[in-house]
Amino acid sequence: MRIIHVFRGAVGGLFRHVCDQVEGQAAAGHEIGIICDSLTGGASALEKFAQLAPYCNLGIERLAMLTLPSLSDLRVIAQTMAMAKRVDADILHGHGAKGGLYARLTARRLGLASAYVPHGGSLHYEWRSLKGAIFLSAEKALRVERSGLIFVCEFERNLFARKIGLGACPSAVIYNGLGPNDFKARALSPHATDFLFVGEMRVIKGIDILLRAVAQIEPDQRPTLTLIGEGPQEVEFKALAGALGITAQVTFAGRKPMAEAMRMGRVLVVPSRRESFPYVVIEAMAAGIPLIAANVGGIVEALPIDRLVPADDVAALAARLITEKRGGPDGRGGAEKLRHMALERFSVKRMVSDTLAFYERLI
Repeated sequence: MRIIHVFRGAVGGLFRHVCDQVEGQAAAGHEIGIICDSLTGGASALEKFAQLAPYCNLGIERLAMLTLPSLSDLRVIAQTMAMAKRVDADILHGHGAKGGLYARLTARRLGLASAYVPHGGSLHYEWRSLKGAIFLSAEKALRVERSGLIFVCEFERNLFARKIGLGACPSAVIYNGLGPNDFKARALSPHATDFLFVGEMRVIKGIDILLRAVAQIEPDQRPTLTLIGEGPQEVEFKALAGALGITAQVTFAGRKPMAEAMRMGRVLVVPSRRESFPYVVIEAMAAGIPLIAANVGGIVEALPIDRLVPADDVAALAARLITEKRGGPDGRGGAEKLRHMALERFSVKRMVSDTLAFYERLI
């Protein structure tokens, strides 16, 4: 098959998902192309695209794509159509709201099949807001024949069905996958803290909840915490740590490669207010890292219930931090159990093969 992946942001879990699909599909003998934004990702994206180039014999085209609707979308759609015609594409695979828009409109105009993975995207909005009504109306209008829907978890499919409706579109749940290197056991840093957070510095990630939970613990039992990542609320969180009197226990370490980040804390904490199916959860499972997470989104589809805490509940999280600092309810055996679960359920090989089978169904 000749496959074109279309997406906007060359960052985060969406970009990783696309990279894994591209490498796996090319290894399976298919011809691959990419159309994506030129405004995001910076030097790290340039480095990754250089690594992807040998897998993309249909080419990589980077165009300026804006987050919100604009007249520039017409130019991007025209250029997407030109590439699809030039390489005689069989299917366009859109990722995220903008990628899904470009891929599905192009496929409709050219009479091709298309697949779409929301990756959250428009699903973060509600009908009651003007912006939400615009985005969700567009999603509803783009449910067309030969356009299939792929969801990274059941939670995302159920949310799409409730807000937009699946209509007559074929759909499938295909979990994100991990490669062999992700299943290597980590070696803890000699300076590892009791707990670790890895993610964007945003309120939606629940970092304030985690900081308040640490502060709620008695000083003589208070754990240490390393926060990995950058984002728009980083300054606010540093100020909150100071106001709570826990700057001695909390380290803001900035952005780090995942392999390095995972060595910097004994137990990973995912205190998010909202999530779909975060990579960091299954990455920790694969590396045999103990973790606790808020019971939100599709996380419950990856973790056993005894690894979950109620979302937005400072007291419950504080109590769990104390338990985990003392060795957790199941010790090291629990982390190994999570690793075996990840081996069985979350592999790149399975993700790629299921996606290719879905393409064939659409074509």
